Amino acid sequence: MSDRRTIRDVDVKGKRVLVRVDFNVPLDRGKVADDTRIRAALPTIQYLMEQGARVILMSHLGRPKGKVQKELRLTPVAERLSGLLERSVAMAVDCVGAEVETAVDRLRPGDVLLLGNLRFHPGEEANDPEFVSRLASLGEVYVNDAFGTAHRAHASTEGVAHHLPAVAGFLMEKELNFLSKALESPEHPFVAILGGAKISDKIGVVDNLLGKVDALLIGGGMANTFLKAQGHQVGQSLVEEESLPLARELLDRAGRKLILPMDVAVADRFDAEAQSKIVSVEEVPAEWRILDIGPVTVEHFAQELYMAKTVVWNGTMGVAEFPRFAAGTQAIIEMLAESQATTIVGGGETAAAVQQVGLVEKMTHVSTGGGASLELLEGKVLPGVAALADR
Repeated sequence: MSDRRTIRDVDVKGKRVLVRVDFNVPLDRGKVADDTRIRAALPTIQYLMEQGARVILMSHLGRPKGKVQKELRLTPVAERLSGLLERSVAMAVDCVGAEVETAVDRLRPGDVLLLGNLRFHPGEEANDPEFVSRLASLGEVYVNDAFGTAHRAHASTEGVAHHLPAVAGFLMEKELNFLSKALESPEHPFVAILGGAKISDKIGVVDNLLGKVDALLIGGGMANTFLKAQGHQVGQSLVEEESLPLARELLDRAGRKLILPMDVAVADRFDAEAQSKIVSVEEVPAEWRILDIGPVTVEHFAQELYMAKTVVWNGTMGVAEFPRFAAGTQAIIEMLAESQATTIVGGGETAAAVQQVGLVEKMTHVSTGGGASLELLEGKVLPGVAALADR
């Protein structure tokens, strides 16, 4: 990542700096329910303010599909950001148009303006050239600090970067440094933990990581498909039948590197209050389903994690939103919190689980991007990163 230019490499004094941030945060009754993503962007925003830039922030919120939806306006975000910065953040009526241009013209050095929801316009997700040039005309420098959307080639994440000097913000730099270093020059033993529901979402990740890691620990729903591929009966568990041949191929290729659950928590139905018990993977009852890894598996995973110098984790070990089936995920979190290794947690549900337990500070890095961190782990080039200037 060090080959990408950052905000340290450009003179922003007095300039209109158009910053793509990821303020796609949960709202509850018109207030921000979790401000993690807003806080993550503060170092970049504060640096630009201190340098005397005129800061124009742009973000999407939710999935309005190109139409204005009142409940997805960014006004509550502007309020929360004002509180965090301890100064007033102006809220624009839209993200393009004459009124927005007037609001931008009024900005003084150090001022901050938040544009309206980008996705109220179909041109954002379509990366429409006309919408791109209207957005780009608002700024003189472009900064991408939205790692969480860097895997999307949208107007604000990719298009604008071709019209203005384009550099990375501090959050983007940090995300790429941690994830790229883990993949390019990890300290060994290097252990990856993969979970989540589907194997199809992570085939590319498994494929890319097999050549790099010393051990690959598999939990979550995706483990069921591997277990079935090994010939185990998995009852009513979630299995991707179409991925079975691929799972067999990966198992053959991985040899002893790929480590699957030995025991599991099973339930008589998919429900937080379901009857549950721990069984060996050989003994899953026909009418039951696997919803978590078991204690023997946790111990087995612990042996690998205990020796690890680098750990990358993406995907929960079970149905972590049901407290009864969160034990496996919880155990991994606690192990990593005590580990001396470099611990990198992929975004999405995994980051949320760590957040919930209050152990974010104990990890080396918790990513703000679910899909983006997955695509990096897969070895893909992210459009929002590729569009930024090299040093």
